[in-house]
Amino acid sequence: MVLEVALIDVIPGQEDEFAAAYRTAHPVLADTPGCRSVRMTRGVESPTRFVLLVEWDSVEAHEVNFRQTDRFARWRGLIGPHFAGPPLVEHFVDVPA
Repeated sequence: MVLEVALIDVIPGQEDEFAAAYRTAHPVLADTPGCRSVRMTRGVESPTRFVLLVEWDSVEAHEVNFRQTDRFARWRGLIGPHFAGPPLVEHFVDVPA
């Protein structure tokens, strides 16, 4: 399992519109083959900052099954207009205890 973490800064004043767009766009991402779970969080101290957490079967599932398909264009078309800048996206794996 791979965790995608996307740090998203939203244009000030568009936080509610972004959240509404995310609700519409959620199934586009969540229904992608290889996607295990999707969660969006919002900053308390920085309310224009959102963090998207997506569990994927693999980095390839994210890159091939989502980013290289029309799903990504639909997703970005819905939420992208609210971005203050490009999101910072990285992948992480669990560290054994």
